[in-house]
Amino acid sequence: MASPMSKPEIETAARLLLAGELVAFPTETVYGLGADAANPAAVAKVFAAKGRPSDHPLIVHLADAGQLEAWARDIPQAASLLAAHFWPGPLTLILKRQPNVPDAVTGGQDTVGLRVPNHPLALALLRTFAETGGSGGVAAPSANRFGRISPTTAEHVRSELGEKVALVLDGGPCGVGIESTILDLSGLPEAGPRLLRPGAISPEAIAAVIGVTPQEPGSTAAPRASGTLAAHYAPSTDMKIVARDRLLDLLSAYRHSGRRCAVLAHSQPPQAGMPHAWRLLPADSAGYARELYAALRELDKARMDLIAVEAIPDTPDWAAVADRLSRAVCGAGEQDET
Repeated sequence: MASPMSKPEIETAARLLLAGELVAFPTETVYGLGADAANPAAVAKVFAAKGRPSDHPLIVHLADAGQLEAWARDIPQAASLLAAHFWPGPLTLILKRQPNVPDAVTGGQDTVGLRVPNHPLALALLRTFAETGGSGGVAAPSANRFGRISPTTAEHVRSELGEKVALVLDGGPCGVGIESTILDLSGLPEAGPRLLRPGAISPEAIAAVIGVTPQEPGSTAAPRASGTLAAHYAPSTDMKIVARDRLLDLLSAYRHSGRRCAVLAHSQPPQAGMPHAWRLLPADSAGYARELYAALRELDKARMDLIAVEAIPDTPDWAAVADRLSRAVCGAGEQDET
């Protein structure tokens, strides 16, 4: 377990951000690769380190909801209600941007994604950064190469980004384990709230606060947002989702052909036809999400021919996990260039 960060270490991280350097830090969702959101040159380093497309917007992390007006304009009442209820927490709000927000952060759009993370180390860093002359906002996508598996420990960040990051703050494993819910409120009142990415904050929980259930964008144009491309969160190993009753047939076929198969499961392994690697995750959606990325990284390192993922329940509480798995399958097997 990581030792608590001391005040001098947090102050060092804040000074590095002020100097335009990159600092990785934990949130309750995943580790973020942070840069001063008001400094376009610093933000450019994020894109370079990740290999991220320049038109893909970043989420700006704030110390508290009191900083909203510095980054967003025409803030609807729904945003204030949701911020009061869920922040700090894994909810990102897409709002109309203030004119001074750099295009580098928003991908050139007229909207900006904002959230207050629910992690003591992240909040201490954000507060110290603001108190020492920073903009108060830290742009921080997941601290990994673009499209790959998000990091949920400091070691994941170090092993993947190495010297591209000036400092990695170690806050232990992330408690939620998958990225925040992204809710678009930029079209209010003409358009209703739109769910751009599912996460730990469910549409039902959002509706309980604002009285309206957010809808998926469908064919309606919506702002581009982090983590919403078809291929994302992916291992280098091929990956497919397999129904429980088809797992044994798949494993048998791989064994007889001399290929190596790993299984990511939420139920006990079969008595016969055991794969070369079997990773058992919790059978509840929150526990599964918390351990998902670390498990995918572990199986990816095993250099198998396939990662077979036991199909998860098709219920609302598994929606966010289903989203991550479907995008991971879409991007899996594309080998890194580095």
